[in-house]
Amino acid sequence: MEQLPLVLFTVGVGGSEPERWVGEACRANTLDLIERAASLPCIGPIIVAAPVEGWKELSNHPVEVMADEPGVRFHFGRRLLEVVARYKLRRFLYMGGGTGALLTTADLSALAERALALERGVLTNNLYSTDLAAVAPASALETIDLPASDNDLAWRLAGRGLPVEALPPSPGTRLDLDTPTDLAIAALHPRCGPQLRRLAEGLPLDTDRVRRIVGELGSPQGEVLAYGRIASATWARIERLPCQTRVFSEERGMLASGRYERGEVRAWLGTFLELAGPERFFRSLEGKCTAAVLDTRVLFGHLGLRPAAADRFYSDLLRPSSIAEPAVRAFTEAACGAPVPLLLGGQSLVSGGLLALAEMVEAGT
Repeated sequence: MEQLPLVLFTVGVGGSEPERWVGEACRANTLDLIERAASLPCIGPIIVAAPVEGWKELSNHPVEVMADEPGVRFHFGRRLLEVVARYKLRRFLYMGGGTGALLTTADLSALAERALALERGVLTNNLYSTDLAAVAPASALETIDLPASDNDLAWRLAGRGLPVEALPPSPGTRLDLDTPTDLAIAALHPRCGPQLRRLAEGLPLDTDRVRRIVGELGSPQGEVLAYGRIASATWARIERLPCQTRVFSEERGMLASGRYERGEVRAWLGTFLELAGPERFFRSLEGKCTAAVLDTRVLFGHLGLRPAAADRFYSDLLRPSSIAEPAVRAFTEAACGAPVPLLLGGQSLVSGGLLALAEMVEAGT
């Protein structure tokens, strides 16, 4: 029986407090993924490429470890090509460390079977923001300008003529542990893996705001505003909930297309934020909605801001006193005074995050 090699990348643990939370969550999720994959005869070998200092739990699992070289700046595409070359892979399934937190073993099995049937092409969770991708042949990597991060892997392969198929949007395929908000949502979902759940339960995450958003989504009196890089399938999904919705989608693909890096993000709501200022921007939510879920990276991109991960995460946590960038701190201070409950985050929040919240409404979580 042919097996599908599974390549797992994950991050180091360091930096600010919320960066450590996310790094630790990605490692816990990776261990959950390994346990699911190891039970499937269609998957093998399992290759983990990561900084492994202090990660003792990894030695207890049936994996091949390709440790990152200390002191070498990480480049996703080059690292993936090194893995392919070392293990002589003809095809593979790649998953980031924060991916698949809500995938079941059955989901992973079905994904592997589809990937094994792929003769030439890419099977991905999202063309515009890749977190997982099955690629055949693996040699296709040699035909592209290798990306520094995984976000635009499928986009670049598609640009070289490789057929790309996107998996149906679901919490399992679209939720990625990119931010503390994603972690708080995953921790409350009934399909969260055991190691990730244990870790999250030991962190001082503010899950009350997540529960309040779930309550508004599940209430006929609720009116929830969702803003950012929202796909039509996500929009359609939340429209089936009891609440009313206001959905505003813009700047999809801003990372994969390079618009963010080139300073070309042009957001209509960002223009309003620019003209009104942060305090008036958030005050204007009163009477328009009872809760809001905001992809703030689009707004930051429009304003020409490139906040460090620590500042982005502290903003998501509504902790302005810990933010170094003045404009992001002012934005977050205003968000703290918003008249409705907020969830702030990135693309995963308004993709897999919204889908997960919808499932939690239906599960009565």
